[in-house]
Amino acid sequence: MWKDSIKLVKSIYELTDNFPKEEKFGLISQLRRCSVSVSSNLAEGTSRQTNKDRAHFTTLAFSSSMELLNQLIISKELNFLDEKEYVILRAKIEKITNMLNALRKAQLNV
Repeated sequence: MWKDSIKLVKSIYELTDNFPKEEKFGLISQLRRCSVSVSSNLAEGTSRQTNKDRAHFTTLAFSSSMELLNQLIISKELNFLDEKEYVILRAKIEKITNMLNALRKAQLNV
């Protein structure tokens, strides 16, 4: 899952390279930061001692994924990405969020 989130970051960086330059401090920055946040929270959670703490960081990673999805929807509405790009990225996010949900359940049910 962490490797998938790193691949997602790369996809987001490549996508946003084609966004309008005036979005550098707007959507480009937001998309990049929240995509990085997914993998960063997963990494940080692995260093925690308790399952409750690990689950907290898994929840943060999930929340960042939802933020990312919201920003992709906005980007699509503004015609910064096409339908095909959107569908591909949404599928990647859904795969990650499904894994995050399963991980969180396992962390809390141990």
